[in-house]
Amino acid sequence: ETTESMLPPCFCLNNGVCQDGTCICPEEWVGSLCEIASIYTANISEGILKNLTFQRLIVGKYGSSAEKCEPDTVNGNSSIAIRMCSRVGKTPILQPPQILNCNENLDSLASQVETADASNVSAIASNTQILTSMPNQLTTQTISTAANIAVKILKKPNISENAQASVAVMATVSQLLDANETEFNYNNLIDVTASLTRTMEEFSLTSNITQSNVAIQSVPLKLNSSTILFSAQRDTALGYFQSTKLEVQENVPGLIGDLSTEVQILLNIINNNNGRVGFVLYQNDKFFQSRIYKSHSSFSKQIVSGNIDGGRTNGVELAFSPKYNASELQLRDHACVFWDYTINDWSTAGCTKERDQFLRCSCNHTTNFAVLMAFQIKYNYAKPLDYISYIGIGLSIAGLVITILFQIFTRKTRRSSVTWMLVSLCFSMLIFNIIFISGIENRNAGNHSSDTNRYNQQYHTYDTTSNTLLTSDLIDPPADPWCTVVAVLLHYFLLATFMWTALNSTQLYLLLLRAMKPLPEHFLVTMSVIGWGIPAAVVAITLGATYREGKALNYRQEEFCWLAALDQNQNFSMEKPMLWSFLLPVALILLFNFIIFVNITVSVIWRDNKNLTRNKKDSFMKKMIGTISIVVVLGITWTIGYLMLINHEETSLIFSYVFCILNATQGLQICILYTFRSPFFKKNVSEVFPVVSVPEIPAYLRSGIYYVSKSHLARHAKETFRPSETFSEDISSSNLPNS
Repeated sequence: ETTESMLPPCFCLNNGVCQDGTCICPEEWVGSLCEIASIYTANISEGILKNLTFQRLIVGKYGSSAEKCEPDTVNGNSSIAIRMCSRVGKTPILQPPQILNCNENLDSLASQVETADASNVSAIASNTQILTSMPNQLTTQTISTAANIAVKILKKPNISENAQASVAVMATVSQLLDANETEFNYNNLIDVTASLTRTMEEFSLTSNITQSNVAIQSVPLKLNSSTILFSAQRDTALGYFQSTKLEVQENVPGLIGDLSTEVQILLNIINNNNGRVGFVLYQNDKFFQSRIYKSHSSFSKQIVSGNIDGGRTNGVELAFSPKYNASELQLRDHACVFWDYTINDWSTAGCTKERDQFLRCSCNHTTNFAVLMAFQIKYNYAKPLDYISYIGIGLSIAGLVITILFQIFTRKTRRSSVTWMLVSLCFSMLIFNIIFISGIENRNAGNHSSDTNRYNQQYHTYDTTSNTLLTSDLIDPPADPWCTVVAVLLHYFLLATFMWTALNSTQLYLLLLRAMKPLPEHFLVTMSVIGWGIPAAVVAITLGATYREGKALNYRQEEFCWLAALDQNQNFSMEKPMLWSFLLPVALILLFNFIIFVNITVSVIWRDNKNLTRNKKDSFMKKMIGTISIVVVLGITWTIGYLMLINHEETSLIFSYVFCILNATQGLQICILYTFRSPFFKKNVSEVFPVVSVPEIPAYLRSGIYYVSKSHLARHAKETFRPSETFSEDISSSNLPNS
């Protein structure tokens, strides 16, 4: 009988993984249990020891100490030291920290570097590295100063023999590439970055240094060398960890076909004079800011450069295997380019392109190559409307048509303002529903889903022969002017619908809560200008601010014909029109309607007025229906739409169904409450269909007949609201206060 040895289980912190009794830590953490802090006692100045704490160290990068320089020093409140976390196999290794001279800043270092001798260059390089170790705090000015220091150090004679200074400068360059892209302004930094990249090409002939964002490799040319291949390959040999493996090979027949290779450059050598070849690899293009090609996504583009000293090439071949999220982006085009220092921008001159499993390029130049790519977002087009929407909106359309016709044909039985306000509300809602049910779906969705291959060929043919300089990394889907028109109309009529709910609430307030005062002069004209004019102004301003020729998606979405709301990362954007041209105005209207609703329900419907006499007290059911009537006509149910924004999937789904049912049938609800329950309608239905008996369920919002003794009050009473033909009320003169 044999027993297998069992390794004791291990407890790992910070998402570490226990394998074979050992904690395998994520890249951010180190230590046997993936614990964070590491304390190092260092001599920060002459005879002064200090404990330094590094709370978070990412493998392959430098981390700053929690301890700061004294506030009264030049670098007050800056980290006093940095420390590198490297890796040997699977084991993270912490390097000794580098200490900052707290009395030196980038400006003082820049003034010293020109005349510094070999013994001081290392200190200047180290201090520059420490001062740029917080990339998110770097500004355009600090990037410019640090880059100039790096250029001057790299141009020092035999600088490659000073390993400490060389590594510190390369680490500084790598940290600059981590700075915010917004700081790399073309006009302010283009000369500085051009000088830096040219100097890096020369420096690459003599050194081999690798940092997280930049690497240089140098090899001597042999007499029999005919080709030199430089490749950067994703190394998965470590399993849990991944890194990039750089390799230089001589006399290879051509580019390799391993798909794990991210980028490769093959130089065909002629006139070999035992010189050297240097390669530079940048992990992003922040040093190469183009005026022509604009990048809108977070996708990083690698830049590779080859440089020959003591030989020439008769051509360069390149292959790129870019990493991008294929589930969200679809590659539509690419361009093979090099950085032309004469114009300080990308150029396609002398380059051709091909595409198979790689993006291939052939060029006559050797320096600073890139492949510019244009993607199209894989839109998740909205699914066709479900049966709930079709049935609800269909019933609403029918109900709104009936209500409009009923209000027009029976207009003589009520005040003209009441008819006009309700008809305007129903008309705007009716047009919105018709456009919504017939045009909300983008026609591109049908083309894309029916035949994807035909769609791709028709709208986005991938040109593998013409190497044309691209202008953007994103390609918009096929233009659909009809979808834009639908979005504009939906935007207008829905805003108009909400505006008319606000105007109806204003009228209710004037006629119910200020019943003894006449309506303002020119009331209908004023309400019409507001109800139809303000939504038109909002839509016009929105279009003017967002819509541009060929850029319809600044205004609308592609998934369906409605206002744009999300950014490129599918996050809700404060800059998109959905927020400031719809959600905010509607929120203000709903808040206003809610205040009026509370006033009316508390002061009129649910409050017993001792000055009023009724034949019988209102029943609970009558009060409830009166309340519901006001909720419907004021659009209060639309507030549920804001509850759908709750970041909880099940809760949001429940509110989505409630919102869909209540608001898709809003037109039907208005028809039931304001048409079917009208005495006039019930009387005529009973005459036409004697067998049909419509139950008497009185509610508020129809006529109120007041009997007053004084003539001026009588005149006012004639102009009061008659909102419900099912509710009447007598007020005797004895119950009115004397005036």
